[in-house]
Amino acid sequence: MSRTTSDTPPATDSLPQLSHGLKQRHLSMIALGGVIGAGLFVGSGAGIAAAGPSIVIAYAVSGLLVMLVMRMLGEMSAAYPSSGSFSAHAERAIGPWAGFTAGWAFWVLLCTAVGLEGIGAAKIVTGWLPGTPEWAWVALFMLVFCIANLAAVKNFGEFEFWFAALKVGAISLFLVLGVLAIAGVLPGTDSPGTSNLTGEGGFLPNGSEGLVIGLLASVFAYGGLETVTIAAAESDNPVQGVARAVRTAMWRIALFYIGSMAVIVTLVPWNSAEVVEKGPYVAALDHLGIPGAAQLMNVVVLVALLSAMNANVYGASRIAYSLVERGQGPKTLGRVSSGVPRVAVLASCVFGFVCVVLSYWRPTDVFPWLLNMIGAVILVVWIFIAVSQLRLRRRLDREAPQKLVVRMWAFPVLTWVALAGMVAIFVLMAREPDTRVQLYSTGGMTLFLAAVGYARQRASARA
Repeated sequence: MSRTTSDTPPATDSLPQLSHGLKQRHLSMIALGGVIGAGLFVGSGAGIAAAGPSIVIAYAVSGLLVMLVMRMLGEMSAAYPSSGSFSAHAERAIGPWAGFTAGWAFWVLLCTAVGLEGIGAAKIVTGWLPGTPEWAWVALFMLVFCIANLAAVKNFGEFEFWFAALKVGAISLFLVLGVLAIAGVLPGTDSPGTSNLTGEGGFLPNGSEGLVIGLLASVFAYGGLETVTIAAAESDNPVQGVARAVRTAMWRIALFYIGSMAVIVTLVPWNSAEVVEKGPYVAALDHLGIPGAAQLMNVVVLVALLSAMNANVYGASRIAYSLVERGQGPKTLGRVSSGVPRVAVLASCVFGFVCVVLSYWRPTDVFPWLLNMIGAVILVVWIFIAVSQLRLRRRLDREAPQKLVVRMWAFPVLTWVALAGMVAIFVLMAREPDTRVQLYSTGGMTLFLAAVGYARQRASARA
């Protein structure tokens, strides 16, 4: 099988280049706020209900895996900045078929996620304004972010800057209040001690099976981490931006994810109905007697969903542009105006809105099939990242060691450890009925894309 060995994947045409409108403050806040995804607020309640207090262990284990993935991706992105990120790295390291597979699978994931986040945001707004149609709010959100991303990359940066600032401020305040309450110094509250950690069935109330379910839920909550490596290519100093984001990833994950889970399960009994019904953050704030806690967290969740929509429209359009630039997609998607791939932005938004239409039109067959198909895409992408890093690191050590601004820890041992962790998650998914369907559906899409990519690669080689 032929593969690309040059430092830069070949482009079939000399496409107009993207602008460099993102500033360091944008990248810093994208890196900081990108960790705080909608999955943290929306999906963590089910994980707590399954794993109990051991959800802290689940988030710690999955967080360690994510840190390793980010370190590998950061090493490659600092050495080879590209809006194609891991897709471009896979093409460079493994071959064009790998870049094609990883890129288009991730594009489908991001576009579908745009629709899902739009639906989630619309549900919150219709809760405040009953009687208004959900689809109209989704269309409005889509329109706003589509126009913002069509205009200039700095608009994406500004939206994300303020969205991230709000998310970081809200969760930081939550952590401060929670720690004060646990310490027993918050007025009107008594310290719970370890009663919620050891009572109600103990630290592992549902045994190892509950921990496994919590682990699988936590893995897919780490969304948005890849965006900063895509966005860095449109900044003035992409190498510095990626390096800084990757080096701070560890404390960000530890503080925002693992820290907040620890606070929640210490303050609130894990089997409280409110944890699932209202969400774990609302349940914790209600426990502290914070007035208007539910509405306050609804605002934060809405911001997280809108932030994710904005980031995913941006990420999808740049991945599509990069694929076309490398001869891996229809040329129309590569058209750039004023430094923005506008056709790619429009196509990504249209695909996202089609997903929304399917959720209303075919909610029992086509839409669930689509959701299952993207269920394990992020794990497929992580495997491509790990294999690419194994190959590229050796090439960089040999040919261009000066490009190793960021280095993977204990290479190659921790890269193999990360790959083993990914395989273990696949095995765990195959054991659980709910995730088994996702695994098979994603596997089918991945094999189809790989076959198409390999056929294109062979045709290109013959030509």
